[in-house]
Amino acid sequence: MTDRFTLCSFEFFVSRTRTRFPFRYGIASMTEVPHLFVRTRVTVDGMSSFGLSSEGLPPKWFTKNPATTFEQDLPEMLQVISHAAKLAEQIAQSPVSFFAFWQELYRLQNDWSNARNIAPLLSNLGVSLVERAVLDGLCRVAGEPLHRMVFADRLGLRLGEIYSELGDTQPHHLLPPGPLPSCFVRHTIGLGDSLSPSEIPAGERVDDGLPQDLESSIRAYGLSYFKVKLFADTDRDLGRLRDINRLLTRETRGDFFVTLDGNENFQHFEAFREFWQQAVGDPTLRELWQRIIVVEQPVHRDRALSDDAGAAVNAWPTRPPLIIDESDGALGDLPRALVLGYSGTSHKNCKGIVKGIANACLLEKRRRDGERVVLTGEDLCNLGPVALLQDLAMMGLLGIEHVERNGHHYYRGLSLWPSDWQDTAIAAHGDLYARHRDGFACLHVREGRVALGSVNTSPFGVKPLFDPSRFERQPMP
Repeated sequence: MTDRFTLCSFEFFVSRTRTRFPFRYGIASMTEVPHLFVRTRVTVDGMSSFGLSSEGLPPKWFTKNPATTFEQDLPEMLQVISHAAKLAEQIAQSPVSFFAFWQELYRLQNDWSNARNIAPLLSNLGVSLVERAVLDGLCRVAGEPLHRMVFADRLGLRLGEIYSELGDTQPHHLLPPGPLPSCFVRHTIGLGDSLSPSEIPAGERVDDGLPQDLESSIRAYGLSYFKVKLFADTDRDLGRLRDINRLLTRETRGDFFVTLDGNENFQHFEAFREFWQQAVGDPTLRELWQRIIVVEQPVHRDRALSDDAGAAVNAWPTRPPLIIDESDGALGDLPRALVLGYSGTSHKNCKGIVKGIANACLLEKRRRDGERVVLTGEDLCNLGPVALLQDLAMMGLLGIEHVERNGHHYYRGLSLWPSDWQDTAIAAHGDLYARHRDGFACLHVREGRVALGSVNTSPFGVKPLFDPSRFERQPMP
């Protein structure tokens, strides 16, 4: 049975958030970010509920243009989201299935964006925020969690209309039979992050009850999975990697795994290959290099899917598993990447829910056909109590066992939200959140894992229906 729904108009609210300390990635250093809430009302057969999604709007990720400021970029981000919401209101004036709704929304949004030369990654942020809010409302009306909505075909997903090779395949044919009960936290080691307490400059020390440096984080959370961001400066990267290798080997007793994130910083694949070969030949990095799972997006999105990039990748038979991330902006990008020699992609909710399910199913089919493919879970500094939990619900559905998580590291738990929101999150998701000794709600990481039990049984991951109207109403262009 496929649910058909109508929508009311969308509402937008914003809260200004500040990080505990700067999060440096690529060409940006994030300290202050508007966190946007998107709300609509979903009606199915006379029954209705609010649906909610949210996202922090970070600088220089959706569009990596060093020539503009964040103050110039933000209005375009809001315009893209606003346009997707207006399209959604028009499409769902009459009852429509979720897949048909998404399909038309994606088509119209991309036609509009292409005519204005808006980057696909940014264009589909609008689609993603809208589809998440609608999906949240659908789950609430149905009283069912995400995986049951997907496996019972209540969303009407037709994977073959996204990737023809999937034909009549349904998600339950390729996804795990049930959501994961937990997943490992893959801890981000940002470009500016201190590795030990002694490295933190006196004027930048944050005494707020949470670990700030890598060593303290490992001891506090029992971490064993890590994501290391690269500068694309060989001497600088190799020196930092040696320090990281020594610390991880000591603090985890050699029980650790690593992904590397190029953050689009390498000029071309030849430069990355030279860096890789130097690292492989360094005996002090042998332990680390044996534990690398995958390398993410070494070169800029403008070149990563070019024929020249494909030629460079395929001319390197001993290459590590490479995946795209920022290059995965539109539906055709993953198949294109696989042709060029990449091993897969990442899932982030900001890149799309239906798209993420289709990508996971395509990769699983290829894996069963004998190809070596990879799907990772990555983070855009996701924050609870909405965005993070919806993201974790997707990770559980897709069966992604280790996920980059950094929102709880760069923010002080849920302390930036009202105290009643924090109390509600702990009461409803006591396996995922705990009360810190200083009184605020914080992510409960045990032996390097977070529990997904309450997420898997809640409508799209979030049991309470939080009301964002207490925050500033965001005017949309």
